[in-house]
Amino acid sequence: MYKKIHLDAPNIGELEKLYLNRAIDSGYVSSAGPWVSGLEEKCAAYLHTAKAVATNSGTSALHIALHELGIGKGDEVIVPALTFIATVNPVVYAGATPVFADVDIRTWNMDPRAVEDAVTDKTRAVIPVHLYGNPCDMDEINRIARKYGLHVIEDAAESLGARYRGVFTGTLGDLGCFSLNGNKTITAGGGGIVTGNDVQRLNHIKFLINQARGEQGYHTEIGFNYRMTNLQAAVGLAQFERLEEFLAKKRAFNKAYRDALGHINGIRFQEEYKGAESSYWFTCIIVEDASVRRELQEGLKDRGIPTRRLFPPVSELPPYRGCRFIDRGNSRYIYERGICLPCSTLNNPEDIEYVCRALSEFYYEGSFVYAPVK
Repeated sequence: MYKKIHLDAPNIGELEKLYLNRAIDSGYVSSAGPWVSGLEEKCAAYLHTAKAVATNSGTSALHIALHELGIGKGDEVIVPALTFIATVNPVVYAGATPVFADVDIRTWNMDPRAVEDAVTDKTRAVIPVHLYGNPCDMDEINRIARKYGLHVIEDAAESLGARYRGVFTGTLGDLGCFSLNGNKTITAGGGGIVTGNDVQRLNHIKFLINQARGEQGYHTEIGFNYRMTNLQAAVGLAQFERLEEFLAKKRAFNKAYRDALGHINGIRFQEEYKGAESSYWFTCIIVEDASVRRELQEGLKDRGIPTRRLFPPVSELPPYRGCRFIDRGNSRYIYERGICLPCSTLNNPEDIEYVCRALSEFYYEGSFVYAPVK
């Protein structure tokens, strides 16, 4: 048997089982009950924001945020080309048109210059994505938004615990959206969070995600079934208690990768903006010679080391090929060369050391020449 290395598996233990059983025993298993409100309060307190609303996914969090801000038919929303497709699909759900902005070659995040070049008289909002936990240049993005009267909806799905100039991501725009999917830093098995400081707006979102159901089942507008269940929230609350532990591990893993591999000619890491502190949901590398990326991944796989390619540019996927794209060539360059390294907090320092040894072997020897460690 090879060493068991985990790419992005969730870290679920006894505390999660305890909280889940308590929710079951309480009888509150669906969307009504104290666990959901407990998770919302915990999240708002942690982020130092006025209110948080739990949803059934990060995707629905983005959609309801767009809906609440009045984004719809005839509007354009600027999104990064290099992101997971779930950033973009809610724009279409809302009836609006996505416009793609290329990313910065160093940070892999939305390039503010491309954002400004993408603005038209139809632009209503911009969705910066803190890719792999790395905060965007929110000073510049917010400056552009103010200049052109745009809403800012942060896709903070991957960046819980990250900060920009000392402020948590997800609290730097009009609304912030997080994911609690199984592969995120903490999970509820699924789910999302919408955050903000406009309590009236967040209260309305809370109303809308419950089918816009008022007193005695009276519905005054069209709502959505985007509620989180108490079972999910119970797991999420237990995970929240372990968040600092998980963040510390991910940051330690990133440091170990950089210390071991940062000096190797041919490997580059994602960079941070000044004042940014990534959550390092994933540590990813650029393999400068794109022709060896496949060989490198196959060799790591043979040694029991799972990796994953970076997200493909959404602008190149079939549903979005016709959309306008302010292209600098960076999204495709990064995608062709990018590899996500094992990041699960189920791993230990020895696991990360094993991955580093394998990568070093490939670069120093020119190929994998030693037998896999069993």
